[in-house]
Amino acid sequence: MQFGTLLAEGKTKQIYAHPTDATLAIIQHKDAITAGDGARRHIIPGKSLLSGPTTANVYALLARTGIATHFVSAPSANTMVVQRCTMIPIEIVTRRHATGSYLKRHADIVEGQRFDPLVVEFFFKDDANHDPLMSVAELDAAGIATAERCAALGRIARRVFLAIEQAFAAQTITLVDLKIECGLTTRGQLVVADVIDNDSWRIWPEGKKELMLDKQVYRNMQTVTPEGLAHIAALYQTAKELTDAWT
Repeated sequence: MQFGTLLAEGKTKQIYAHPTDATLAIIQHKDAITAGDGARRHIIPGKSLLSGPTTANVYALLARTGIATHFVSAPSANTMVVQRCTMIPIEIVTRRHATGSYLKRHADIVEGQRFDPLVVEFFFKDDANHDPLMSVAELDAAGIATAERCAALGRIARRVFLAIEQAFAAQTITLVDLKIECGLTTRGQLVVADVIDNDSWRIWPEGKKELMLDKQVYRNMQTVTPEGLAHIAALYQTAKELTDAWT
């Protein structure tokens, strides 16, 4: 399909204006995989052809659940047409089980501890400062998001998590945590936006960390080899196939 002007470029995607509709945009997935705020970066040929369908499958699931998103269509495996959004510069992380950075900040918590209700955290998108965790009060005081907006983001994040958690649970997969972003459409509607794929969550088959299928495998690699990248590609293929079953 035809693309308009390049609006933005992230580590794993490019965002273009729609050539004929100013209320829409086009997201093109890239084959890049990154970690450590982009300090580690590699190319996995064909990754975009897995991330695109995974994201489209997630958005189809959310639509059936009645959750508003920016997704419009997926004209090809590595492109999406979406409603054009002004993004809110916050990563919303929802946690069902304790792992990763959460353990480093909470020495009294054991790995795998289950949270009910879900834990929701807000990270201000600022690569130079490693996307710092911020409280609602801090976000409000800094003019990034009001307490009311944060409450709305938290409600959305919980609904998204529960929908995906239920879908994975039917496949004996544990959704450990999930990162999403939201934006405001040209009509001012608050929606789930950006990409939700195998870079966005931790998923443990049968609840076993040693069987993880997600990007954490890449983060954990001491040395990245062609064989290691091929293994990650296979994990992303598995994630795609799992989400294919939701449609």
